[in-house]
Amino acid sequence: MPSGTKFGCTPYAMMETFGDPMPPARTTAVRPYDLALHEALRLATFFAVIKLLLHIALNAWQAHIGWGYFRDEMYYIACGRQLAWGYVDQGPLVALQAKVTLAFFGKSLVGIRMLSGLAGAGRVFLTGVLVWSLGGRRPAQALAMIGVFVAPQYLALDGFLSMNSCESLFWMSCLLALILILRGESSRWWLLFGVSAGLGLLNKPSMTFFLVTLLLALLLTPQRRILFNKWAAVGVALLILIALPNLFWQIHHHWPTLEFLHNGRVENKNIKLGPLPFLLTQIKNLQPLTLLIWGAGLVWLLRRAQSKWRWIGLTYLLFLALMMALHAKDYYVVPIYPVLFAAGGVAWERHYSRSVGVIRNRIFAFPIMETCMIVAAVLILPLSIPVLRPQTWLTYTKTMHLYRTSGNSENDPSGPLPQFYADRFGWQEEVDQVTRVYQSLSPEDRAHVGIACSNYGEAGAIDFLGHGLPPAISGHNNYWLWGPKGYTGDVLILINGATPQELSEFYQSVQIVGRMDVPFSMPFEHRNIYLVRGRRKNLTDDWLSFKHYI
Repeated sequence: MPSGTKFGCTPYAMMETFGDPMPPARTTAVRPYDLALHEALRLATFFAVIKLLLHIALNAWQAHIGWGYFRDEMYYIACGRQLAWGYVDQGPLVALQAKVTLAFFGKSLVGIRMLSGLAGAGRVFLTGVLVWSLGGRRPAQALAMIGVFVAPQYLALDGFLSMNSCESLFWMSCLLALILILRGESSRWWLLFGVSAGLGLLNKPSMTFFLVTLLLALLLTPQRRILFNKWAAVGVALLILIALPNLFWQIHHHWPTLEFLHNGRVENKNIKLGPLPFLLTQIKNLQPLTLLIWGAGLVWLLRRAQSKWRWIGLTYLLFLALMMALHAKDYYVVPIYPVLFAAGGVAWERHYSRSVGVIRNRIFAFPIMETCMIVAAVLILPLSIPVLRPQTWLTYTKTMHLYRTSGNSENDPSGPLPQFYADRFGWQEEVDQVTRVYQSLSPEDRAHVGIACSNYGEAGAIDFLGHGLPPAISGHNNYWLWGPKGYTGDVLILINGATPQELSEFYQSVQIVGRMDVPFSMPFEHRNIYLVRGRRKNLTDDWLSFKHYI
């Protein structure tokens, strides 16, 4: 008898040809042990463990070949040292994530990125569970999880300390809860929805847009009925309760995140893509071959025969359209794709229900497609994770005609390397030069000198990599909220892109004492390090002019 069958017949005998699994009858009796769920959890766990081990190994390799910390990682660590219910440009969870990893693993590159790798493993796991919830078995699970596993965007996001690696955990948990309710399970799954949505809002504001489009999609379909019961109200109340402290923080600080988003649009910070380029970027970022899975999943969800799950497909389409209209960064849509991969796995499994691999419930029932995706993932892995030394990377990508295809999401030019890689260079050199200048000062000057930086990357590097240096100050994003820390501007080590003549308008004495000029770093980080004295206007009194939310 093939694995996964009961009473000598395949599971498909229990469902319509293209329909949904028959909902379980409601009963007060104890349900028998669900062998299908047990198999699904076991296979999902296996893939998740492999995913985590891969990121641990790749991060260890990066440290070995000399790649450094990413700009944002050091900023998140600075935020973790000053925990709050909100920040100018992020939710509070990534700061907590940074604090936890630093406490457990110190400054280890592998350790700091551990929770992001774990979140990526969680995404793979949830993909497998979603396949089960939509009626799929092991062939569908494996196909969907391999698609998520090899997607370049996920490999990149899970490879460094980031809030983006966690998004899918919260989004997919919300969808899983609703799917289970619609399968006939207890309405108490709304509690999972509420917790996941609330934590998602504390992780990143984009959760708001997902929830709005999810609500609209449900309202447009007969599945709206699940919105009108007491457990839905409890779930929403739980969501609000969890997110409320961040809302109060935003109000108290005069809505800094809205100001941050507004400034980004006004100053044209991000690259704006039209609808077609935006969609093509989605396909590229997820690996073109995987379109065969998630594209099939979208079609399957929208089909008339799948009317119970149409709201999932509508949620994706509404969210995609909203992100296009807002000219959002292309990766803002990425958290929603695991459910499309899950649906795609089910679609392939049902379409080939008479194939030997599916009938026998094999894990690798689609070996040609799965092998092609894995081979392609290996070939383009250097575009997602820096596994090659910089010069080797340039040679490899040019030889393979992949040069510069990794692209940027912001308008600043990035030099030889794309921004995602260039932002890992120059930090230790900056700290070494600032340390040299600091140690050359007289004891009296060292007691009063401040270190002023132009952006949170420079300031974060000083605070994280520096030894014995005073804390950095900056007007950039949350560093501005932390204030000038009592410095008046009498003596400052200043990292700034301005010319000496421009700085002379603000300081009585301006001296170039160093230069940041690391070839692979971002071009705007090629700048002077100054020792300035006698600020004409007290730094503390003039702090408002330093404010730069972007």
